[in-house]
Amino acid sequence: MIVREAVAEGVDCVQLREKEMTSAEMFRWGAELKAVTDELSVPLVVNDNVEVAVALEARGVHLGQDDMHVDDARKLLGQDFWIGLSTHDLEQVDEAAELEVDYAGFGPVFATETKGYTQGLGPEFLAAAVAIARVPLVAIGGIQPETLRFIPEQCGVAVSSAICCAPEFPLNFGTQ
Repeated sequence: MIVREAVAEGVDCVQLREKEMTSAEMFRWGAELKAVTDELSVPLVVNDNVEVAVALEARGVHLGQDDMHVDDARKLLGQDFWIGLSTHDLEQVDEAAELEVDYAGFGPVFATETKGYTQGLGPEFLAAAVAIARVPLVAIGGIQPETLRFIPEQCGVAVSSAICCAPEFPLNFGTQ
């Protein structure tokens, strides 16, 4: 399982993101993934699906702008469950702090086939988001070893295709 190699290289949180699966399919696959992340002592976050996150006893859920509202998720999940929120502009970054999220994903910073963006917002826009963010920010979208140098140090990074499409390890992301 590629998760083991990614964690060995420094991945410190894994997100289960499967847009085409039913909740039942996501739960079955997620149960296998949760066993691995538990063994590796790495938290698991489920994308978009609060019910699956709860059923898996995941560490958190990551919500998009069109998913369950953060307030509703927080009522269901309580204060100990991580809630992340995707943001795509400065207004959404600013609002994230008011919504009791634990972190905000911001992007896409660069073009990314994973989400179908042919163009990213750019590192300058990310820097502006970092300047106003009142919650921890995670850069998303098109993050590759060669683009990592454009990500501010105080930002976390999320990678998908860089890992899932990697022909081999190590990926040479360095220490960020």
